[in-house]
Amino acid sequence: MPRAKRGFKARRRRNRVLRLAKGYYGSRSRIYAIAKEQLHNAWEDAYRHRRERKRDFRRLWITRINAAVRPFGWSYSRFIAALQRAGIALDRKILADLAVRDPGGFKAVVDAVKG
Repeated sequence: MPRAKRGFKARRRRNRVLRLAKGYYGSRSRIYAIAKEQLHNAWEDAYRHRRERKRDFRRLWITRINAAVRPFGWSYSRFIAALQRAGIALDRKILADLAVRDPGGFKAVVDAVKG
């Protein structure tokens, strides 16, 4: 009696893993066991970095807003506090975008906060 080799289902599973590992360096893309391990590491990194990306963008926006308000004599923290007191509900993403793409519009926001 011939030995059982698991057949189609196992081959399909292994091929799926190898297809997902395509482009990885060396044996990480060619050997099933190593490719499977590498995929698990990649998925963990992807999960973690999806959350880190949100933090990174917020830091970038804060840096851009800070750089944009300095010429007007404001610090970032004082500007944000004044923005909230003035009741202007613009988030950091929009403020940073204004500062980069529309300096005139950003100046209008700063003037509205001052006044």
